[in-house]
Amino acid sequence: MKYLMTFSYDGSKYKGYQKQPRQKTVQGEIERILKTINDNTKVDIVASGRTDAGVHALNQKAHFDLAVKITPDKLKKALNRMLPKDIYVKDIVVCDKDFHARFDVACKEYIYKINMGEYNPIEADYVLQYNQKLDVMEMERALKYLEGTHDFRSFTKLDEEKDSYERTIISATLSRDIKNVNFITIAFLGTGFMRYMVRNMIGTLIEIGEGKRKSEDIITILEQRNRIYAGKTAPAAGLYLRDVFYR
Repeated sequence: MKYLMTFSYDGSKYKGYQKQPRQKTVQGEIERILKTINDNTKVDIVASGRTDAGVHALNQKAHFDLAVKITPDKLKKALNRMLPKDIYVKDIVVCDKDFHARFDVACKEYIYKINMGEYNPIEADYVLQYNQKLDVMEMERALKYLEGTHDFRSFTKLDEEKDSYERTIISATLSRDIKNVNFITIAFLGTGFMRYMVRNMIGTLIEIGEGKRKSEDIITILEQRNRIYAGKTAPAAGLYLRDVFYR
């Protein structure tokens, strides 16, 4: 039977989502438990995409097949009982045999959290501790230039070879916490994201907030189609895959 799983994880103690030899990864942990549930038969899970080391997920999605017969509710309970406490299965449903958790994605939403106030050691792995004021209004103006369909080559990994670097950012927004105006969240909803793309956009936005660049510089950066023109890659802490939407 084929299942679609929605799950969250704290990525701070993992070498990313994707399994790697001799490394602790989110995929590796889940597949290890599923193998036990599946009468010790190997299970491969296919996620909507990978997240890098230190990046978190609130609603990651993945599909997999099991040979054993088990209801989604019992499977969810078994997984949560056996998985590490920093991975949690939120929902499991039976899905169509032709469904694909990666190829059927319509859009994804990522968020990035920044603390402009006093350093908070408790949140150091979950919120970028920038701890200085940023020009939030100028950053908001810059976000509008990122919306739409563009070639995002300037914002991906230098050696990332792809057939197309064109992606569509449906919306790019910045919000402040009502209770703490020094705490901001930047959200990107898009049809797809390349490796380090969100963190490179955030790094550039921070430089704009620092006054090192202007909001309209985003236009030139996109036109150059070269990674060297964008800002530094922002740290993984603060980045979350918030949700995945399907066609």
